Amino acid sequence: MSTIRQDDFIDSVADALQFISYYHPLDFVQAVHKAWALEQNPAAKDAMAQILINSRMCAEGHRPICQDTGIVTVFLKIGMDVRWDATLSVSEMVNEGVRRAYTHPDNVLRASILDDPAGARKNTGDNTPAVIHMELVPGDTVDVQVAAKGGGSENKSKLAMLNPSDSIVDWVVKTVPTMGAGWCPPGMLGIGIGGTAEKAAVLAKESLMDPIDIHELRERGPSSRVEELRLEIVDAVNRLGIGAQGLGGLTTVLDVKIRDYPTHAASLPVAMIPNCAATRHAHFVLDGSGPALQTPPSLDDWPEITWDVGEGVRRVNLDTVTREEAASWQPGDTLLLSGRMLTGRDAAHKKMQELIQSGEGLPEGVDLRDRFIYYVGPVDPVRDEVVGPAGPTTSTRMDKFTDFILEHTGLMGMIGKAERGPAGIEAIRKHGAVYLMAVGGAAYLVSKAITGARVVAFPELGMEAIYEFEVKDMPVSVAVDARGTSVHQTGPAAWKARIEEQALELI
Repeated sequence: MSTIRQDDFIDSVADALQFISYYHPLDFVQAVHKAWALEQNPAAKDAMAQILINSRMCAEGHRPICQDTGIVTVFLKIGMDVRWDATLSVSEMVNEGVRRAYTHPDNVLRASILDDPAGARKNTGDNTPAVIHMELVPGDTVDVQVAAKGGGSENKSKLAMLNPSDSIVDWVVKTVPTMGAGWCPPGMLGIGIGGTAEKAAVLAKESLMDPIDIHELRERGPSSRVEELRLEIVDAVNRLGIGAQGLGGLTTVLDVKIRDYPTHAASLPVAMIPNCAATRHAHFVLDGSGPALQTPPSLDDWPEITWDVGEGVRRVNLDTVTREEAASWQPGDTLLLSGRMLTGRDAAHKKMQELIQSGEGLPEGVDLRDRFIYYVGPVDPVRDEVVGPAGPTTSTRMDKFTDFILEHTGLMGMIGKAERGPAGIEAIRKHGAVYLMAVGGAAYLVSKAITGARVVAFPELGMEAIYEFEVKDMPVSVAVDARGTSVHQTGPAAWKARIEEQALELI
């Protein structure tokens, strides 16, 4: 029988969450590096280079891999012979660990959790509460798995109640393209099969805690139907040509994880949850001997990648750019932005629309005419930082506001993550605007291009306030041009066809 002290448990949770905020799992780094080496699409290869460089910078600087530092999920397997030296409940101890991790003064993490989700949606301020799954098991230890899951990938989760005779592979291949690129590929797919609807979802989430080992599985060969499915699905999804960041390419998923559970004879529940380029999870065991703290990896394990914007890059002065100049940009062009831009996410867009509709108008300092807005919710700065990690958020969430904002403000362009939906693309075409894409999963790298930052409106929204950023050589790609051509449509289609041609040549 072992006794687990309250402080040891809390300290271990807090340490793990700080650790995974800036250290990628090495298996993920190695898998992305392998995909980068094999990639043939220059745009996708460039995106993966930025992800790898950002990963090393975060490991060196102990700053978040992504500005979205996630909703915390914890899986606990508590031995039935464990005794607790604690005054708090297990859930309260987990949440105290989360609170300490996310408010650590040397590495402040973004608080993203909102209370009253169907009502006021008020930020709790410390990223609590976590989502906690507990299981009592034989033994006298506490096995803990913690993960921090970004909203962009979590929002792409899918659940289906298939017929028992349906093909799981066919469902996955049909469903993955509907997820777009807002989940920041390349990443992993976690798949839960069986049980009930909620059991399948939990299985899918827990499977993402496993290490990447698809190459080892391929070398030794499958020994079960689940392992056969993993290989079938990873190959089928990569043949779709979606590629890194949805730009088209050879690697969309690095691995597919599957867990299953017995189910009703009439049922085949299947849940699929993607993990993004900011894969974050850790595992530790408490046995009563003290806290279980993470061991830092060696920076020598990160690949030495250099990032070059290449030939044909355009430098754009945001303070003087004209609509005529923006209209000349082509899908896939690389731009380096310098000058001033505004920021705004979901809550800010909603408030702006309400103020315009009410006749009150936008706050002083928020003049969008002929300007660019960046969809971002940055991490608070520490030490001498101008701003913390500030990568883009999923742009499709702003599609419902795009036509109204473009029509009533004269906004010239938008910057965000991944593709735009049909309504967003049509609004861009209609108003002759442009949409630029920054790489999701390179938040710390992007933040180094920000030389000035100040809140200009809605400070009560916290990270969703409107900022004015001053940037120097911020890298972006033209994702939707002024004519409404989307690289997220043309790129994957071209690479899917190319992959099919290469497969035919091998037959």
